Amino acid sequence: MKRAIPVLVLSVAGLIPVWRYEPSLGTPTTEAASPASTPSAESGAAESGSSDSGSSDSGSSDSGAAAGTVVKGSTVNTDKGPVQVQVTFAGDRITAVKMLQQPNHPQTTAAVPQLVSETLEAQSADVDTVSGATITSDGYRESLQAAIDAKGA
Repeated sequence: MKRAIPVLVLSVAGLIPVWRYEPSLGTPTTEAASPASTPSAESGAAESGSSDSGSSDSGSSDSGAAAGTVVKGSTVNTDKGPVQVQVTFAGDRITAVKMLQQPNHPQTTAAVPQLVSETLEAQSADVDTVSGATITSDGYRESLQAAIDAKGA
């Protein structure tokens, strides 16, 4: 009987984290204004005559050199959920990256600004994996590379 009480207490203590666990649902985020979109400083000069932050894709992709070329990457289905990026180019330079779909997960939300800033710095899909968001980082790189390849084609 002396062992039964500690066993029962430890069993309950071990089950509490299991009961409180909230898995990511794997559904894409539907936020209209995502913090993932961060244009670089150079894009302000390139887009001085354009205000395409609130415009649709069809208007921004056909409006000429001032707005740049907007290309969507492929949707990559990861274990955490789908990942898709939209890349804005001014000539051959990447001026902005926006996450169109991302897993609804706190680590992903924290990783996206770092991935975007590294992309703008590297001007390629050769960016480091963010610790704690490995799956999202891999999906981001794959979708980004697809957008870069689609722009070149």
